[in-house]
Amino acid sequence: MLKKILFPVIILLLAYSFWISPDFKETAAGIALFLFGMMCLEEGFKAFTGGTLESILRKSTSHQWKSLTFGMTATTLMQSSTLVSLVTISFVSAQMISLAAGIGIIMGANIGTTTGAWLIAGLGLKVDIASYAMPALIFGVIFTLQKSKALKGLGYVMLGVGFLFLGIHYMKTGFEAFQSTVDLTAYAVPGLAGVLLFTLIGVIITTIMQSSHATLLVIIAALATGQVSYENALALAIGANLGSAVTTAIGGMAANLGGKRLAIAHVLFNIITAFVAILFINQFVWVVDHGARLLGIADDSYLLKLALFHTLFNITGVLLLFPFIKQLETLLQKYVTFAPKSSEKPIYLHPQAVETPATAVSAVRKEVQHLFDNAYGLLTHGISLRRAVIDSEESLVDAIKYTRRIMPLDVDDIYENKIKSLHSEIVAFIGEAQTRELTHEATEELYILRQASRDIVEAVKAMKHMHKNLSKHGVSSNIAVREQYDAIRLQIATLLRELRIILHSTENVTSLSLDSLKLTMEKSSQQLMDSLDDMIRARRINPAIATSIMNDEAYVTDLAKNLIEAARTLLHDSEQNSVDNLALRPDEIQTLATNESDVKA
Repeated sequence: MLKKILFPVIILLLAYSFWISPDFKETAAGIALFLFGMMCLEEGFKAFTGGTLESILRKSTSHQWKSLTFGMTATTLMQSSTLVSLVTISFVSAQMISLAAGIGIIMGANIGTTTGAWLIAGLGLKVDIASYAMPALIFGVIFTLQKSKALKGLGYVMLGVGFLFLGIHYMKTGFEAFQSTVDLTAYAVPGLAGVLLFTLIGVIITTIMQSSHATLLVIIAALATGQVSYENALALAIGANLGSAVTTAIGGMAANLGGKRLAIAHVLFNIITAFVAILFINQFVWVVDHGARLLGIADDSYLLKLALFHTLFNITGVLLLFPFIKQLETLLQKYVTFAPKSSEKPIYLHPQAVETPATAVSAVRKEVQHLFDNAYGLLTHGISLRRAVIDSEESLVDAIKYTRRIMPLDVDDIYENKIKSLHSEIVAFIGEAQTRELTHEATEELYILRQASRDIVEAVKAMKHMHKNLSKHGVSSNIAVREQYDAIRLQIATLLRELRIILHSTENVTSLSLDSLKLTMEKSSQQLMDSLDDMIRARRINPAIATSIMNDEAYVTDLAKNLIEAARTLLHDSEQNSVDNLALRPDEIQTLATNESDVKA
């Protein structure tokens, strides 16, 4: 409700400001162009995620110092700590890197983001930067019109650079014009009160613009034109650093528990860094003054001294907290657990349903179908496909082949809230029903349905076990490993699609349809193991990873077996169970699969 009110209020205030002050309009246009440039940069670098960036990220986080270096380098190159932070959250969420590695990257990103201040202070306001924007924009448009994803990405990067340069230009000219009409230095506040006030202003500006780079640009442009004092500019820089954690916090709220922990770590790091900077601001100013002399920076070169201050207090924060990353990780894992989401509620298990055997059986059957549907969704996301893809006629081979990243998925959380809780409700309801007078047929049917519910739970447990390896190796830079996990994902996707077709068929489906599906899964499993043996012999796959693939293939076998048995129960009620006599025994299915494999060989 508040957002709905705030948005039109902000629009009206901006419109009124533009009407009364053309100079403010130029400054605001500069900010808008700068922010749009940041968006273009992020869009461009996203084109290189899903493969290259992820591969580099995995290789660059084996040690804490590597994580720190990666965060610094990536943010320096991309000039977007937001993108680096949000990509890192997605990787921690998917368990592809540890929480400690993620914290290291976030710390490195905070140092890397200071390079933007140096570029703007040292270059951006001293040359006609707009002249460099034009070629970047022209080439950027040409590249974005190409079909190649890489060329489009490069085009967005060029557009981003062009709009950043234009934004800096208009910010500079806007503040210069603004200076002749309004002197904001008259509102400067000295002492600790001024530090706290302007730190808060920096936080607010950064939160609104969602970019500490844009805030630093505003600070530097205002300082260059004398609109803020040097002391107040330092406080604004602290606020900008503190406000940058808000973007990560917002991104973290949409992530799972691992992502939330990393977002909290980022907020804690920035709060502690800001607290230290405010507490010892006089000492920092002294160090900056002496450091500036050593670097040959003039005493009145406040822009470069601001950039130096921004770098120094970020480095100080890293030096203070970097040795304690492991301890911070342990504390976050211990205390940041979050209140569990409300568990999935049964839809059909009403108290009145236990009144008669028929209604009890019908309610349980529908609830087991509800549980199956929940498991279907979890398993679909577990192999990083959208449910709509499984439900469509789209090629599963292509859908899996062109997967760029493994979806972040908190399997444990979903299992507890959507699977285990619902299974417990089903078991409890059946227990209640059994205290009533039931017919022999109803008792048998409830027993079978309870077993079907358990089968569904076991299928999801199998996904829990294999998902960590799938997250780790599903987008591996080793093509052979990725092919094996793509084959595993294809097995599960095929199983889910076929089960959906069978369960929603309007024709009379017998157990032989499920036996045929089970036979298909057995054959796929044997083919995968044969392929794996060939790759081990050719030394295309490390034996340790091969062992993981074998274990995961066993989980797929268990998953398929349990899901097919649950589907068998849902297909046939007590009046139709006679068709189960047509079902093949497990040993017959195994024999058929082996014989077909031998014939092909």
